Amino acid sequence: MRGIKRRGTTRRVRAALSAAVVVCAVTAAALTAATAATDTAAAVAATPAAATPAPTVAAVEGLDVGVERISVATDEGYGAASITPDGRSIVFRSLKNVGGPGGDEVYVRDRSAGRTRTEPIVEGWTPAISGDGRQVAATTPAQGMSTQRIRQHSVDLGILPFSCGRCNEPSLSADGRYLAFGVVDYISHNRRVLVADREGGYQTIAHLGSGAPARPSISGDGRYVAYQDLSYQKEGVHLWDRATGTTSGPLEGPDTYASLVQLSDDGGKVVYLSGSDTYVHDVGTGTAQRVPNVKGVAVDPTGRYLLYAPHGTSGPSLVLRDLRTGADEAVSGQPATAEVDSVSAGGRDVVVQSAADGIVPGDTNGKPDVFVRRFF
Repeated sequence: MRGIKRRGTTRRVRAALSAAVVVCAVTAAALTAATAATDTAAAVAATPAAATPAPTVAAVEGLDVGVERISVATDEGYGAASITPDGRSIVFRSLKNVGGPGGDEVYVRDRSAGRTRTEPIVEGWTPAISGDGRQVAATTPAQGMSTQRIRQHSVDLGILPFSCGRCNEPSLSADGRYLAFGVVDYISHNRRVLVADREGGYQTIAHLGSGAPARPSISGDGRYVAYQDLSYQKEGVHLWDRATGTTSGPLEGPDTYASLVQLSDDGGKVVYLSGSDTYVHDVGTGTAQRVPNVKGVAVDPTGRYLLYAPHGTSGPSLVLRDLRTGADEAVSGQPATAEVDSVSAGGRDVVVQSAADGIVPGDTNGKPDVFVRRFF
């Protein structure tokens, strides 16, 4: 999640785009050498640090309205894309199967400059990018092992080591200082949710009785972390507050099961799924807005625009809703999916994946590609 101030928008959308994105919300933060050497399995709680103010992000101008193909490097197939709040940079991964060490699987497209750079992250599952576009991270297999680890690359500092066993699901604050992630214990196979500070130290913010994904999602300033607990008879979504050191939840109530979609950058909205409906929980009021019979897949950084997939309809497969006005805009008229961090601030851009040919001229490789739809 990345920090952003709310801003009003006018919407002019009249197009449909086919896409399918397979992505987990991932991000990562740089750690000091001493911190990187600490295995998370032995990490202890640290005193909460003061939250870093979320930066103001302005949308990048000069980009054309319409559809742009992002994965222009090769024709091997791409997916798992995330976009920065200003819509300038998009991180995505290659879908090729790279055996053993070697190979560049993670890419960043700078839309303003028209350049794509590769990041030295091997087999970069679920890549993510910081709000300022300065850091990229992904969950990768540890070499020679079946366990996972988080690997991060900084434009300024190069590869940043992060030592942890069975760690995954990273989520990065706006400036890359705070990293929320899940780790599965070796013996019990239960999961914990931790927050690492690039200036040193870890905090364990939740002990879960299940190895199921916790899907932590951190706010832009690093103050809040939302996560899901899918333990038996404990299914629910929770919200941790760095400032108070307390956790609230389950947000959906004690008698309703839910799974997390995403936390908005300001920490004010938590999107979760329950039954066949999507809910947008307002942290300030404690109330939830119900969006019936849809599967929410992402929320824009301001918390105003919800990207969702309708259930069982013959209409658009991806729709962007203005939660304030209730207005819907079709994103994709063909079978499509998307994931978290796929919508820029104010719902201006939506990044998707599609295997369909003909979305843009010259896309005839017959493999999944990453596209971005700019609405206005």
